[in-house]
Formats: sequence, C-alpha cells, structure tokens
Amino acid sequence: MTNLSKTQRIRKEVVWTDGGVVACQHRKAAEVGAAVLAAGGDAMDAAVATSFAVGVVEPWMSGPMGGGMMTLWRADDQRAEVIEFGMRAPAALDVADYPLEPGRQAADLFPWTRVRDDRNIYGATSVAVPGTVAGMALAHQRYGRKDWADLLAPAVALADQGMALDWYSSLLIASGARQLARDPDAAALFLADGQWPDIAGWTTATDARLDQRAHAATLRRLADHGPQDFYDGATARMLVEDLRAKGGCLSLDDLRDYRATAAVPRTVRYRDAVIHAPSGLSAGAALVQTLQQMQGAFQPGDAPSAASYGALAAGLGEAYRDRLAQGGDTGESPRAPACTTSFSVVDRHGNMVNVTQTLLSMFGSHVVSPQTGMLLNNGIMWFDPEPGKPNSLAPGKRCLMNVCPTVGQVGDRMFAIGASGGRKILPAVANLVSFMVDFGMDLEAAFHTPRIDASAASGTVMDEDLPPDVAHALAALGQVTTARRTVHPYAFAVPAGVMRAAGRNCGATEIMSPWGDAVSEGEISLPTA
Repeated sequence: MTNLSKTQRIRKEVVWTDGGVVACQHRKAAEVGAAVLAAGGDAMDAAVATSFAVGVVEPWMSGPMGGGMMTLWRADDQRAEVIEFGMRAPAALDVADYPLEPGRQAADLFPWTRVRDDRNIYGATSVAVPGTVAGMALAHQRYGRKDWADLLAPAVALADQGMALDWYSSLLIASGARQLARDPDAAALFLADGQWPDIAGWTTATDARLDQRAHAATLRRLADHGPQDFYDGATARMLVEDLRAKGGCLSLDDLRDYRATAAVPRTVRYRDAVIHAPSGLSAGAALVQTLQQMQGAFQPGDAPSAASYGALAAGLGEAYRDRLAQGGDTGESPRAPACTTSFSVVDRHGNMVNVTQTLLSMFGSHVVSPQTGMLLNNGIMWFDPEPGKPNSLAPGKRCLMNVCPTVGQVGDRMFAIGASGGRKILPAVANLVSFMVDFGMDLEAAFHTPRIDASAASGTVMDEDLPPDVAHALAALGQVTTARRTVHPYAFAVPAGVMRAAGRNCGATEIMSPWGDAVSEGEISLPTA
C-alpha cells in the first residue's frame, strides 16, 4: 500500500560543458567547489572546499568530525590514486564497556548483536577518531594549488550565516529528534523546545537558520592555524575535553597519532573498461568481486535485462557474504578493507575525484561537541561487537567502511562516481558501473535508470518501475521486495558522479534528492576587480 502518486515523474537535466563541474548532495556546497574551479583551482582544490562546505550545509551526514576516502584521477600522467582517511577506535577503548544482549539485533544500519543501551551507536562511547581533516590536508598537500585558508573561507562564511531550515532539513531533523533530545548540546543546536524546528505553515516561506557560529569559529581556527590544529592544537583540546565530559575515551594521543594515507587503488578490467576501486577498508574489494562474477554471467545487450540484474544481485550477494565473514582490520594487509555524503569533481583539464565522507549514521552519534559546534561521528558502530571476528571491536583498530569512491574509463569516457547510504552504497556503484560499461549509457541515462539493492541478507529490493521478468529472475535468488525512489526514506543509495568525454564534462546527482545538484564553473559569476 502506498499513498504516493502513481503518475508523478521526476528528472534532473544533465548539461555538458567545457569547464569543470562539481556534483554534490547539496547545491550550496557544489557552488563553492565550482567557484574554486572558476578561479583557476584544481579539481582537488574544489574537493577540499566542497568537503568543508558540505559539512556546514548538510551537517548530519559528514563534516570534520567524520572520516572517509577518495579515489582520484590525474589526467597529466593518467594515474589513479586513493587517499584513505577512515576512522579508528580510540586506543583506550575497553570492549567490556560494550556488553552484548544476545538474541537481540542492533537498532541501526548493521545486523550486529545489540549492545546494551546501544552504546556503540549513540553517545560519546560511539565516537571514533576522526580523519576527514587529515584526509583533506593530505590531498591538498599533494595536489592543491590554492591556499588552504582560502579554500576554507567559503565554509566559514556559510557557517557564520547558518544553514537555512527548509522543509527537507526539518524532515531530516524530525527523523533524529528523539535521540538528539538526549544530548543537551545537540538539542540546543537542532531542536526547538525538544522538538524539530518550527518552519511555520506548510505553504509559508521561512528564513529560519541554524546557529552555527561555534562551527564557524572552529573552521576559522583551522583556516588560520592549519589542519594540524585539529589533531594537536586548540581544536584537539576542545574536542577531547568535550568528549571526556560526556563519557568518551578519545585522547590527545589518539588525535596526534592519526595519519591519512595515499594508496594504490584496486584496479581491474571489466569488459572493455578499466575500473579503479578504492583500496583498504572500503567496499572496493566487494565491488571488484561483484564485477568479476558479472563478467561471465551474462552478455550485454541494448539495455539492462533480467539476466543483467540477476547477475548483479548474485554477485553482490556473494560479495556481501564474503565481506561480512572476512572483512576487517586484522593488523595485516586487508582482503577487504553509511548515512554519508558523496561528491564528485572534474576540472577543465580532466582531473577528477570522488570523495565519500561520513559521520556513519545520520547525525552520527547524535552528540555535539559544544566548544567546536560540530556533530560527532559514531564510527564505533562499524565494528562487530561480538569477539573473535576480523571486524570485531578492539582498541586502535581501523573501521571497515562501506564507502566506494570509484573512477572508471570506458572508451573515450572517464567517470568518477560514489554514493551515500551505508550498505546500499556498493549496489548503487555496481549498478551505475554496469549501466555505463555494459550498456554504453552516459551519466544522465545511468542516473535515471531503475536500480536494485542487494545489500540485505533477506533478499533483493527492486525498483517498482522494473518489469516483471526482472522480479522473476531475482526471485530465483531469494525474497524480492519492490520499492520506489522517494525523497525520504531512500530505498536505494544516493549517488553523485561526473563524466568526461571528448574534452567536455558533465555531472549528475540522485534524481530524488531535493538538494543535490551538479554545478559547472560557467554558472558561477566571480567578482571583477
């Protein structure tokens, strides 16, 4: 049963341009990155600026207190690279502080055994060592051309102004209000008298905004004193003080010892394409495994078919079973390295990057650090709380992330794609890769084509717009549930991508996202002297 219209159709226009493009889950952040490109910045300059900007305008998805990964392409030497900035468990973490409740399943993204009081999901005990600032700093050091402070300046300005509260932001805040109310600082930032913000009548415009002045002050300090202030300066001390006061175990040593790393991607040939999947503790290994299984499972035709969707679902199912059994930080070279934000950038020279960064759950730990004004991650939830497994919770371990920033080349087309959506990320990226490689779609066609999601152990979720023969093929693998693409909640992940062909660029975002957009540098008017 559904109350939703059966006749409504939503599309997003994809425009090709000679200039650079930023595709992001929030248009304001995309405009920030596009302005950097228009001012002569590299794709990586735009990515750094977009990262900090989107942490202001979409603060429940990502920000400096989170972690993630990026996969990039350098056009001059035809080389892909990954920068890993995932979270880690604090060194002082005590597994005994996370007692299990056997027979009960966790309340959020993963099918773990429940921990008493959800201490691994909510509150200061769920916070892992953040890596986003270190990741942006390393990327800027290796590829940036613009001054670090100049790249943070737009985010500072956005935070000084405060994020605008519209119907969509109020809907998302309402979805987390119960847990946000438990932390006084989160409640003060996001709620009004313990409830979601009042945006007046449903036909009335509003100019209500979040008070993000503390967030702005932190960004200004990082701009003035550099990224290391986050790990060994005033910002680090504020963060540790706030977390310790709320019962967390993060230490200054955890922050001082943190390092982002540059790594070689998992590169694989898939049919006539070369795919650069992310390294380390990501969904990269599962993407490679899925594509390798799909390669021999069907022959591409003119359009996706029951056979192609069935092969995709089978490949994803096997990859997820393997990932859950064997993925994790074992202290050795990993075999395989949620709500989240993902954005892609391509500049006029063909350099491109997808950045996928996250607090993990929407609103992360649902705890705000009052001195920094920022939401904190709940990266501890990434670990299986049961002992004796590769991904079991332990002090100092790296988190096994779902992120899958991917760069690919098929014919004369290059693309950089990623998605947000926890375990739904891998299926979204695999769907899009298949659409573009197996069926020759451009970015616009791929982003509008119905997808499937095979990230749940219970079966496959299929877009209701797909024909019955697809449902029949998927039913051979297990239970099939139909769903439609909606604004909230998302039955499928929320992708963002850019593409380059014949020296021209375009970008696309999830068609159902009311905030997501692709912005070209040509749309930005820079002030004249």
